[in-house]
Amino acid sequence: MKKSLMKNNEILNIINSSLIVLPTPLNISILWNFGSLLGLCLMIQIITGLFLSFHYCPNINLAFNSIIHIMQNVNYGWMIRLMHMNGASLFFICLFIHIGRGIYYNSFLFKKTWTSGIMIFLITMMTAFLGYVLPWGQMSFWGATVITNLMSAIPYIGNMIVMWLWGGFSINNATLNRFYSLHFIMPFIVLFMVIMHLYFLHETGSSNPLGLNSNLFKIPFNPYYSIKDILGFFAILLMFISICMLSPYYLSDPENYNKANPLITPVHIQPEWYFLFAYAILRSVPNKLGGVIALLMSILIMLIMPFTAKFKIKSFKFYIINQINFYNFFSIFLILTWIGARPVEDPFITIGQIYSVMYFMFFTNYPLISKISDLKIFNK
Repeated sequence: MKKSLMKNNEILNIINSSLIVLPTPLNISILWNFGSLLGLCLMIQIITGLFLSFHYCPNINLAFNSIIHIMQNVNYGWMIRLMHMNGASLFFICLFIHIGRGIYYNSFLFKKTWTSGIMIFLITMMTAFLGYVLPWGQMSFWGATVITNLMSAIPYIGNMIVMWLWGGFSINNATLNRFYSLHFIMPFIVLFMVIMHLYFLHETGSSNPLGLNSNLFKIPFNPYYSIKDILGFFAILLMFISICMLSPYYLSDPENYNKANPLITPVHIQPEWYFLFAYAILRSVPNKLGGVIALLMSILIMLIMPFTAKFKIKSFKFYIINQINFYNFFSIFLILTWIGARPVEDPFITIGQIYSVMYFMFFTNYPLISKISDLKIFNK
């Protein structure tokens, strides 16, 4: 009896210390809300995905029609499907802002938290790609064909991997089945990674706009920041529901509302908008294997940031040159997103190559930028 009481007390203490009385910096802004908003997005995706799976048929002859059935015949099926579809876009908007805040305020100096966060980003991108294939529309089919074919660039074993992914000699029913199974299980892997991410965050505590590590100016997470997070939930849900009800197809590709046809290739194959920056980097490299490496490195290069940045003050707030560098990176990201949606022709090819190099230079120039930033002439 005593042992069980002690265990219960220990569990309560862990919950207490991790959420309720977690010491949180006094000066964190609304940009720190996006971590909790990402948790909300993940829950929306898991719950709506579960309900969609009740009526979805992972068969190449039935998948497209099952989506139409969900939209037209299932009670509130249209709402669940639109929430799941637009929820992916909301998820990535929050992810990009969350990562951008981490770069701007040097949150990447928490090595374990940053590394686990980038792994979550990578797995989320894989999950979203698998989900995009499931409606079995034209862009789903051809997007899957293009992306899975990239594996053939791996020397010696590439073609074998592609055939293993497809479950045959082309994208077929076996491919759709395994993509459906993987898409269903991967959010739970993301959920496990999120728990690890939070564990590492609670080891060090949150960063703050001033970049100070002082424990003197901290307040309990509850009720101050729990109320702030709930307010953020209401604001993002209002925006989310407005998009789902008023402009639900604004972020979708019209081509994907045609059933997949292996005999008709779309004029311009492109992924969803949140993959376009990586797709532009992939296209900018003429060599197939080089393009695949560049695509992976566009995400993995962020892992070097904690090891290359040597700032005396842990915030971009006080460095003019760092602010210029960050907003320059933001503009590069937007232009690469735009280039990814353009046809593969000049001048878009040249612009994509230039901006791809500039994208990687932002990360590789960090040691130089940190040294220049410490010069007094560049500081406020």
